[in-house]
Amino acid sequence: MKISFTTLGCPDWDLDTICRRGREYGYDGVDFRGLQETMDITQLPAFTNRVAQTRRQLADAGLEVSGISSSIRVCVPEKLTENVEEARRSIRVANALGCGTIRVFGGGDSKTYAKEELADIGRAAMEQILELAGAGQLKWLFETHDEWIKAVECKLLLDRIPHEAFGVLWDMGHTARVGEESPEQTYEAVGPRIGYTHVKDAVYQPEHAEAMRDGWRYVPPGTGQLPLEEALALLKGHRYDGWIMFEHEKRWHPELEAPEEILPIFSAWARPLLG
Repeated sequence: MKISFTTLGCPDWDLDTICRRGREYGYDGVDFRGLQETMDITQLPAFTNRVAQTRRQLADAGLEVSGISSSIRVCVPEKLTENVEEARRSIRVANALGCGTIRVFGGGDSKTYAKEELADIGRAAMEQILELAGAGQLKWLFETHDEWIKAVECKLLLDRIPHEAFGVLWDMGHTARVGEESPEQTYEAVGPRIGYTHVKDAVYQPEHAEAMRDGWRYVPPGTGQLPLEEALALLKGHRYDGWIMFEHEKRWHPELEAPEEILPIFSAWARPLLG
């Protein structure tokens, strides 16, 4: 298993700094969820007309692009045209960067639609996306996030889209903290379709000034209450060989540690567990 970090964790870094620090801190790759002020990298010159230069720069730093984290929400019917166009752009960028994974969200409004109806909407959207040129050669992984956290509900969408290019991104924090599932419960439902992971730790401290609305707050990996080591051991036992991505959400939570502080902590914590 290889480790990567998200650009959510270093929202002020330019590409030069990402390359320099990523190599310095011992990472194998970087997941692009925006770059500085721009969230959609498929609109940036560094990933369009200068993408070959960007790929060389990353390779020279010993970094792969582990994933492109899109804003596609496949279970939102009114976003279908927008989703397909973003997917089209993402395919071009992924191919140019040598990246095999594109993250999508499920999304959708469960107050308007039943989960089964949302899953049908998602199937229709993914069928259109997978018809795009080159789409079937990539992995389209929907994150255990928002409306799709409990694994049994994620399975509704997975079962409707059996295409080998479609799978699930296991956000370990969401399934444990929000879904209240054990790693074993999650893996039993979706394990064979897991193609990527997000890792972050948290503690339940509703009285803390930095607690989120649900009473939890993020802390350095290995210092919280989430069963991260158990989940990683489970993946290792099942011979998972995909990416372990540290999702430090500095962009959304500016009170969190600076990337210069936290990124070395994650790599030092994760390496012994994955070796």
